[in-house]
Amino acid sequence: MEKDQAKQEVRERVWALLEQEQVVPPGVRGRIPTFVGAEAAADLLAELSVWQEATVIKAVPDKAQLPVRARALAEGKLVYMAVPKLAEAQPFYLLDPVTLTVPPIEAASSKIAANMARKVDVEEMQPVDLIVCGSVAVNREGVRLGKGAGYSDIEVALLQEAGLVSPDTRIVTTVHSLQVVAGNLPEAEHDFRVDFIVTPDEVIECGPPRRPRGLYWDSLPEEMITAIPALADRRQRNRPAAQAESRRGFL
Repeated sequence: MEKDQAKQEVRERVWALLEQEQVVPPGVRGRIPTFVGAEAAADLLAELSVWQEATVIKAVPDKAQLPVRARALAEGKLVYMAVPKLAEAQPFYLLDPVTLTVPPIEAASSKIAANMARKVDVEEMQPVDLIVCGSVAVNREGVRLGKGAGYSDIEVALLQEAGLVSPDTRIVTTVHSLQVVAGNLPEAEHDFRVDFIVTPDEVIECGPPRRPRGLYWDSLPEEMITAIPALADRRQRNRPAAQAESRRGFL
């Protein structure tokens, strides 16, 4: 709980700073903040070799990363975008630039994708070359804080367990420079670190990658498992194996 409180204090401080400097729209608290210069950050990201070599991208649905998703589609990259709150049995939208019926900037919107994109489950997905996540705060070592809901961690963990990402799969976040904080940030066992931070003005290459091994069931509240069909289904499928292991151990 102390770690959770420390994380929230950092979030509140960053949200307040962004509002004070007027680089975000009103109502940013509690969200991944969209920021002034998001398009410039997407342009800078596109100059990196990890972007240019990627053909399949997994992205968050937040508005801050809309320019990144739109650019990916415009460049012919396949994009998997998480369904908000992972609230569907098939938790990812498939955005295929070959079959788009609207311009990339529209298709990349979470609201429009909800109406036009096909939903897929993890088993249907292709291996992912690059992961794009949002952040509230991040430091130069790659430790990041999201908005506190934990969805990005679960998305990455699901892909890891399915073998769709590896320790070599790069993770990038686009943020305003004011979101890059000095010093240590609290992190939990299930948190991943990013490999690149891209602001409108610079690219920061972070330290050695840190990847959790997969889902950490002990850290997932029961209400979250129930609300995310992919988690509930995975737990149900894993129960027979766990029960069999328990019986063998007893015998």
